[in-house]
Amino acid sequence: MKHYLQFTDLTADEYAYLFSRAALIKHKFKSYEKHHPLVDRTLAMIFEKASTRTRVSFEAGMYQLGGSVVHLTTGDSQLGRSEPIEDSAKVISRMVDLVMIRTYGQDKINSFATNSRVPVINGLTNEFHPCQILADLFTFIEQRGQVNHPLQCLQGKVVAWVGDGNNMANTWLQAADLLGFTVHVSTPSGYEIDPAVAGLSSHNCFKVFKDPMQACQGADLVTTDVWTSMGYEAENEARKQAFADWCVDTDMMDVAKPDALFMHCLPAHRGEEVTAEVIDGPQSVVWDEAENRMHVQKALMEYLLLGRQ
Repeated sequence: MKHYLQFTDLTADEYAYLFSRAALIKHKFKSYEKHHPLVDRTLAMIFEKASTRTRVSFEAGMYQLGGSVVHLTTGDSQLGRSEPIEDSAKVISRMVDLVMIRTYGQDKINSFATNSRVPVINGLTNEFHPCQILADLFTFIEQRGQVNHPLQCLQGKVVAWVGDGNNMANTWLQAADLLGFTVHVSTPSGYEIDPAVAGLSSHNCFKVFKDPMQACQGADLVTTDVWTSMGYEAENEARKQAFADWCVDTDMMDVAKPDALFMHCLPAHRGEEVTAEVIDGPQSVVWDEAENRMHVQKALMEYLLLGRQ
């Protein structure tokens, strides 16, 4: 049994399989061809953090695979009434086949997985967001027309991360370390990445730039996130001031490669972390990126329950 709690839980070879499998599953979806490998399987979705894309992508995806879904929040279950998470894991995992959790600390999802009899998927924590990076990488591969050679498509590429050193940044570092590309990181002072959180095998997979323009120089992909992630709302005004120079605009995209893509995990605040000209412009693939959450997660759920097909 495998869990998917952070990007490093799978190998490069497993990612090559998942990218190829996601392409096949997406093709079937677009062709209105049924694909029901998870008939009679049940996914439990547990939310401590609010969600749009995570809920819709997992719920719709599981139904499209022929399975069913149970939706839980801390407000309508014992999870919000101080039941030990270990006890919740032991009970819930006896009744379903797969669990997705979107919560705050990584320690919670680790504790749940330790006590679960079924695979557990990280739908987002403060430290990591592996399903989002899985979708982002698949989107890049798809845009480059390289779904048959996904790892070759990624090797040697440069991803510019502009903004907060948050869970997305941590997961980009893990992906770069594992799959052979480089992340150019630019964050305001006080919001830097912590490579120790990502647990990198080498620091050769990233470079740090004080100037976001320099980070974007020659990048194949420019990506960012909101300045204030969930759970940090009290810091919103201070963050707006600190991040003022870290808004991805057309000047930043102009110094990237001519065919560079722009991505954002959404929701986006136009005029803050990205301008409308960029996110709604020709280099933006954010809507494909959002849709691809569903397709890669379908491939992931199928793999965790059935192995390679």
